[in-house]
Amino acid sequence: MQEFDKIYVVWRKGAGERRTAVGELIKTPEGKHIFKYYSDAIKLQKEEGFTPYTEFQDLSKEYNGNVAEIFGQRLTKSDRPDITSFYKFWEVDSDKANDKFYLLGKTQGLVPTDNFEFLAEYKLIPNLHFLTEIAGLSKMQVPKGTLQIGDLLRYELEPTNQRDSSAVKVFKGNQHLGYIKKYHNKVFHEANKDDLKISVSAIDQNGVLKRVFIKVTY
Repeated sequence: MQEFDKIYVVWRKGAGERRTAVGELIKTPEGKHIFKYYSDAIKLQKEEGFTPYTEFQDLSKEYNGNVAEIFGQRLTKSDRPDITSFYKFWEVDSDKANDKFYLLGKTQGLVPTDNFEFLAEYKLIPNLHFLTEIAGLSKMQVPKGTLQIGDLLRYELEPTNQRDSSAVKVFKGNQHLGYIKKYHNKVFHEANKDDLKISVSAIDQNGVLKRVFIKVTY
C-alpha cells in the first residue's frame, strides 16, 4: 500500500496565517493524476486575494493528464550536488525519487515564490515515516534552546478545536509547543495512543523557535 494517494493543495495569505486547502491532487488506482479546486478557493479569491495556480486558472474545471508534471516543476532538481542530503532530510525513499507525485507529497512542494504547500494525507501503514512541521510557533513564542535535535515529543488529540477537528497538540513534557501541521494531522486520529513517534529533526531559531521540523514514524 502507498503512503498516500491524495495531496491537499494548501494556500495561506502569508507566514503565520491560517492554512486552507484550496484543492486536491489525487492519484487514481490506474496511476492517473487529477487536480480540482474546492469551493473554498472561490471564497478565498473574493475575500483574501487568493490567486489560482498559474497553469490552472479555471476554478470550476477538473484537470487531468500531466498535472503532476506541471506541479513537479516546483521540485528541487535531481542533478543538484546535495540532492542525496535533500532526500534524506525529507524522508524520501530513493527508489521513488522519479515519482513527482510522491516527491510533492514528501517534500511539501515548498518554494519561496508563492504561498502554496502540498500536504499529503498519509495512511497508517507499516513503517510509515514522514517529515512535517510544528505549526503555531509564532504565537507560542517558545524560547530558544527549548528543543534539541533528536528530542522525543508527545502529542494529544484535540477534537474540540473549533478551527480543525483533526487538530493535534505537540508537547515537550508538559510544555505546549504548537500543533501538527494541518492535514498531516489526520493520520494521528487513525493510530492508537502514542503509536506514532515524534522526534525533532531540524530547528530554526533566534530569540525564539521559528521553525521546527519533526519526524513522524509508525
